Amino acid sequence: MNAAATFGELVARLDYPMFIVTAAAGERRAGCLVGFATQSSIDPPRFLVCLSRRNRTYRLAVDVDALAVHLVPAEAEELAELFGGETGDETDKFARCAWGVGPEGLPILAGCANWFAGRVLERVDLGDHVGFLLEPVDGHAADDLSEFTFHRAKRIDAGHEA
Repeated sequence: MNAAATFGELVARLDYPMFIVTAAAGERRAGCLVGFATQSSIDPPRFLVCLSRRNRTYRLAVDVDALAVHLVPAEAEELAELFGGETGDETDKFARCAWGVGPEGLPILAGCANWFAGRVLERVDLGDHVGFLLEPVDGHAADDLSEFTFHRAKRIDAGHEA
């Protein structure tokens, strides 16, 4: 088996939490389901979220100073389907879910009690995704730590071409 195939097989076994990232610029809003994200520093606190170059959220995120990262709870399958299975190019996702305006004017999803807003410090070319290095500036941590995982998200047909 070649290295790429071996790597593909190994990472397919991983099961990690999914996130919904939202962005806003004036009246324009966007959001998408994200599986490539991780804490990248403890001190100072940093988080790296990777957005596909193919989706509307990425196209909006390149022009904004902050993003909101929502931890998707295990019971929020409909929300994961909406933000992962629909494209913002054709659907106003925010018209189909409860949300409010949060820090930096970011859309904060009512269905995700755990979230943080982060200032974009850097954008890094990572291939078909771009990494956004975030410095947390605000957020909310609830007691519910259940998570919607990657293996459940694999069943969602992507709203944009992969």
